[in-house]
Amino acid sequence: MKRQHWFLLLGTVLILTQVIHSCKNWSQTSRPDDTASNYLTYCAGCHDDRLEKFAAKQWMDETGSASIERSIREGIPAIGMPAFANTFNDKEIKELADYVKQGIPSDRSLLKPAVTANGIIRSEAYNLVIDTVVTGLEVPWGLAFLPDGNLLISERKGRLHTFSQGKLSAPIEGLPPIMAFGQGGLLDLALHPEYDKNGWIYISYSALDTTSSEQIGSTGVMRARLKGNRLTDQQILFTGSPATDKGHHWGCKLAFDGKGYLFFGVGERGQHFDFPQRLDNTNGKIHRIHDDGRIPADNPFVETPGAIPSIYSYGHRNPQGTVVHPLTGEVWETEHGPMGGDELNLIKPGLNYGWPVISYGINYDGTILTELTEKEGMEQPVFQWTPSIAPCGMTVVTGNRFKRWENNLLVGSLRFDYVERMVLEGDKVIHTEKLVEGIGRVRNVVMSPDGLVYIGLEEPGMIVRLVPVE
Repeated sequence: MKRQHWFLLLGTVLILTQVIHSCKNWSQTSRPDDTASNYLTYCAGCHDDRLEKFAAKQWMDETGSASIERSIREGIPAIGMPAFANTFNDKEIKELADYVKQGIPSDRSLLKPAVTANGIIRSEAYNLVIDTVVTGLEVPWGLAFLPDGNLLISERKGRLHTFSQGKLSAPIEGLPPIMAFGQGGLLDLALHPEYDKNGWIYISYSALDTTSSEQIGSTGVMRARLKGNRLTDQQILFTGSPATDKGHHWGCKLAFDGKGYLFFGVGERGQHFDFPQRLDNTNGKIHRIHDDGRIPADNPFVETPGAIPSIYSYGHRNPQGTVVHPLTGEVWETEHGPMGGDELNLIKPGLNYGWPVISYGINYDGTILTELTEKEGMEQPVFQWTPSIAPCGMTVVTGNRFKRWENNLLVGSLRFDYVERMVLEGDKVIHTEKLVEGIGRVRNVVMSPDGLVYIGLEEPGMIVRLVPVE
């Protein structure tokens, strides 16, 4: 199937996401603002906050709302829209129909086609719709959802945007000097766990060394606040060392845990025989710092002479996914192997994850990198991919929209253009499923506040989301 066939092609009368049947029915005396709130909670996932995910149809101009009420009440099974006769009473259906009809823009050219049966993708547990969110991007890397509903997006070439009400902002000013070269550039984004109180945005990037006459850089992490279209109060929290002129294996996905610690991985910068097994440099490591850049007193190598104190674990190749599991608090990481041997690791303090002494992969030219796949004192991956899928971006499924996937890992594949769902049982992967195969090179996978799965695609440069339908 061609890639573009995944996306929205034809119009339809109305698609509403299924309502969580365990929720309480609206009151018989529900007010217009109640209807708006419930629309945003249960319908906007498919139809957009501004009611733009419809196609121009006759019902929009007819007198009254009988047609749209009938669609809500009876459903449209051929296109995956459920019937809501057992969910809402007649008064509630009419209120919702009136709300939708009154909100349709007078300029119908603003409408985007809704979904037809041909656009539904079937997984083991859900029927899915792939909904286009943003197009025209160049390697979208980081995604973060602001409390006002806007989406913060980084492009690897060194541009930061907000996406609001269907429009991409002009590039946000105030970024640090960035070495946008090779695999490097503007990388991941994360919000402070108490963003509502302090407004801190965390940014990882390829930090250009402005003191050198050569183009060299290292992985950096900074925080700043967003005011208007500019970053303010910039604070550099971490700068890797040593800087090199190589343009690959920078890391660097960001993840906060419930205690306010920030975890992130730095790649070995293409110098695997020099850096990953030594503690006197930052490369080939997972790091842990406080939210303000201070070093936690219980980091494992704080007392080790000559060691970089932010190091949490070592022996890594190129970490490309870092998450803290919301149920267990455990840190999970994916990293690129060479040719074969991509890894999913459960990160624990002070441990050695083996690169390049042990590996399930070989050199890109087919020669043997190491004869060893295991060694005493070095950790085995929880899961390894051979051939390499180039795992990139990872999230844990949360929220109410994908309850049958709750606490599963979702891992993007750059190499094979899909998202892999991984079911955990303790520290083991007991089941996997390939989702949305052929979607494009997946650079990132994140959960939105309303429980939908957002996917950043490197090729084509866009952001889409997965919406469950019945």
